Amino acid sequence: MTGINLYYLINEIKSKPMKKALILILLVFLWNCKEKPAENEVAKNLKSYTIEQMMDNENVGGGSFSPDLSTLLVTSNRSGIYNMYTVPVSGGELMPVTESDSSSVFAISYFPDDERMLFRMDNNGDEIYHIFLREEDGSHRDLTPYEGARSLFYGWTDDEKGFFFGSNKRDNRYIDLYKVDLETFTPELVYQNDQGYDIGAISRDEKYITLSKALNTNDSDLYLHDLESGSQVKINESQSSNSPQDFTPDSSSLLYTTDEGSEFSYVMRYNIPDGTRDKVMERDWDINGTYFTRTGKYRVTYINEDAKNSIEVEEVATGEPMTLPAIGDMDITSVSFSDDDTLMRFYAGGSNSPSDLYVYDIASGEQTKLTDVLNKEIQPQDLVKAEVIRYPSFDGLEIPAIYYKPHQASPENKVPALVWVHGGPGGQSRQNFSSLIQYLVNHGYAVLAVNNRGSSGYGKTFYQMDDLNHGDKDLRDCVEGKNWLAAQPEIDPGKIGIIGGSYGGYMTMAALTYTPEEFAVGVNLFGVTNWIRTLRSIPPWWESFKDALYKELGDPNSADSVRLRAISPLFHTDKVTKPLIVLQGSKDPRVLQVESDEIVAGVRKNGVPVEYVLFEDEGHGFVKKENQIAAYSKILEFLDVYLKQDKGQPIQDGETMEMQTETE
Repeated sequence: MTGINLYYLINEIKSKPMKKALILILLVFLWNCKEKPAENEVAKNLKSYTIEQMMDNENVGGGSFSPDLSTLLVTSNRSGIYNMYTVPVSGGELMPVTESDSSSVFAISYFPDDERMLFRMDNNGDEIYHIFLREEDGSHRDLTPYEGARSLFYGWTDDEKGFFFGSNKRDNRYIDLYKVDLETFTPELVYQNDQGYDIGAISRDEKYITLSKALNTNDSDLYLHDLESGSQVKINESQSSNSPQDFTPDSSSLLYTTDEGSEFSYVMRYNIPDGTRDKVMERDWDINGTYFTRTGKYRVTYINEDAKNSIEVEEVATGEPMTLPAIGDMDITSVSFSDDDTLMRFYAGGSNSPSDLYVYDIASGEQTKLTDVLNKEIQPQDLVKAEVIRYPSFDGLEIPAIYYKPHQASPENKVPALVWVHGGPGGQSRQNFSSLIQYLVNHGYAVLAVNNRGSSGYGKTFYQMDDLNHGDKDLRDCVEGKNWLAAQPEIDPGKIGIIGGSYGGYMTMAALTYTPEEFAVGVNLFGVTNWIRTLRSIPPWWESFKDALYKELGDPNSADSVRLRAISPLFHTDKVTKPLIVLQGSKDPRVLQVESDEIVAGVRKNGVPVEYVLFEDEGHGFVKKENQIAAYSKILEFLDVYLKQDKGQPIQDGETMEMQTETE
């Protein structure tokens, strides 16, 4: 019906209610006519990008101000792997500080009074981190040269004449606390950790530290330890999740987050002199962290608001919130302040935009953009903004998810889709930029990132719902995510696969094993396939929460092993009937290479198409651009053949394709 006919009918109708209804119909009609050309225009002019173009988006992180506040020390992967760079706060080019072509380099900080630097490296993803000093002349040395031991930076001392670090060099199961003097760089043992605690905040007067002990993957006890007397006091009053945040600048109180008596974490203050507690801050979502700036003028708080960061900065003396800079429709994802609190560096981005680095002059209100990380060959309008949706699961439980709908998708042009499962267990898919997701969506694949029961960020009841139940109700949540996709008019219901890494990789294999006809294909990135072996071979430095992990998943050395075997896809590969691609890093300390080797061998016995991509120089996740390009291009090729079914030649009669990438 045309607009002219509607106008004619409206004028002829005498009934006011009917006339109003028709006017409303006309407005909706005109609105749709106005919107559709714009939507169609984006789809019509949509460019298809190569994986090289998509991975040429730069990833910049961190940002330590130099002592004179003239530059920032950052980490970037513009060279293909992560290295350190400096950038002027007034704007300008990033200048390389390190030029590693093997192990990634991650900046820690400038020194407080000069332009020496601290950085960390491991060995191609093995997670055995060492702390390095870079001198002003460019030379560098390992400050923690302990064979097989990992070292973690815990912050500068308040007088800025030393720093703290944790290391398991004494006992590879436990992290001890050390203090290093900047004159000699000789470590001094501050706290010997014989009980398997996790070390948290350190008071500025160096009298107190916090210790936490995991009870399960949700609950932990929190202690205040007096370094002078050796005494300690338990802070939480009942079983709950408790996490130390920061001591007040005068060291008289401790701020910590807790979900005691609540679904979500809030901020509490423990007053050291009298042991009293009072609530500082509460929101309708989990408060993930809070800290004081160095001068104590501001307190910064991070809130996990429906799978994205919401940041609040409060001026402590007045309690007034700071008005953060406005960056179009971008979200500020992280902030950090200079030591004198005159400058703030921050990152702003979104699900359809990688995060750029800015500097904000607090007094003048001026902001300076320091990076432009989106590849200039990519048109911003071609990227897809995520939409948060919710759907009912098999038992009526509401499941949150993040939906990426391709621009080219419509009821007339139905597209294939993927259910995306995050890592964990207990992780969360968030509204962050992902080059892989945008690459898949750009090539016509809808993606639904499911936050199944057991995911964090939606309250402790929801978080605990998959305990001792993995591969069952959490998997059924993913199947219902597939059903939600199948009901969307723009989705081809017969072409829906599942993809995930780590725990998400496990869920991929569980889906192909225990619900073999639900998903058309599976993409397994370094996923657990044998829970018994994985739980027995966890890295030694996970000792502090090993028991908590066993309480959630099961103890592999007990009768739980029967159930763990039952939910391990490796022992049920005969049920897999759908094409599979597996990707793995050989340095992975969490999910060993043998997990992927064996699942590939097992599924191949069925004559099912299987592809295997192995990287000799990666760990738990792929961080080198060369490897990301190889991995993600293989994923798309696989999906085009076996899910979209419009490119290439499917593997026939059990033949397989295997690509092994080795970098010396």
